[in-house]
Amino acid sequence: MPELPEVETVKRSLNDLVIGKVIKKVCVRYSRIIQNVSTLEFESSLVNEEIKEIRRVGKYLVFMLSNHIMLSHLRMEGKYFLKETNEPTKHDHILFMFTDGTTLMYNDTRKFGVIYLFNTTDFEYVKSIEPLSKLGIEPISGDLTVDYLEKKLNKLNKPVKEALLDQSIISGLGNIYADEVLFMARLNPLKLCNTLNKHDYEEIIKASREVLEKAIKLGGTTIKSFMSSHAITGRFQNELLVHTKEFCPVCNSKILKIRVGGRGTYYCENCQK
Repeated sequence: MPELPEVETVKRSLNDLVIGKVIKKVCVRYSRIIQNVSTLEFESSLVNEEIKEIRRVGKYLVFMLSNHIMLSHLRMEGKYFLKETNEPTKHDHILFMFTDGTTLMYNDTRKFGVIYLFNTTDFEYVKSIEPLSKLGIEPISGDLTVDYLEKKLNKLNKPVKEALLDQSIISGLGNIYADEVLFMARLNPLKLCNTLNKHDYEEIIKASREVLEKAIKLGGTTIKSFMSSHAITGRFQNELLVHTKEFCPVCNSKILKIRVGGRGTYYCENCQK
């Protein structure tokens, strides 16, 4: 699943590719992707809309248009491709056809992605309502503090790995980066949140910022199907310390793989006691 660095990479590449383009026609080929309006309203509302800017909140892409705001969550395998043709492939489910003859295709093999459309350009208002209002603080934000984490975690009787994946607590961390953060913070993924101390919170914050900032700089992590809009390869995959690895880079112990909260989890039993 694309996580914060991958979505940031997609945002930046789309800003290079589609800013200033005007939508001539929209074709929705799989209606369940559209969440809060009808397919007809979605298609008709976007005609003649210009793409002004693309932002990111957590794992959501935010398309700032002339008169609307569109949110897109890529979920497991969503991707955007700018093409010179308006002929879709099997997995191109939404076509945004521009007046210059190009087409932005939303491609999603598993059809898990979702899109919301709001009839406003007030970004602060859209952030105050669902789905964005449910999101927690981003790891790279200065608002992620020890006090915030202590308030959110000190009464939770659940593994810290599971809490890091809760988007209402920390927005943008996914399975890959949660493993990396916990390894760098020397925390066992099974450690219960209500046993963490202030030093643990400090290490989580420090590791989260370090991991995500580096991942963004390197274009994210290419694992499974992630690809940015103009095929930037995620070079952070070469920097992974523990996720999918066989041996610990610190002590050379064998990396263990377990399941925490239903997610495959990699950790070093020696370094993360």
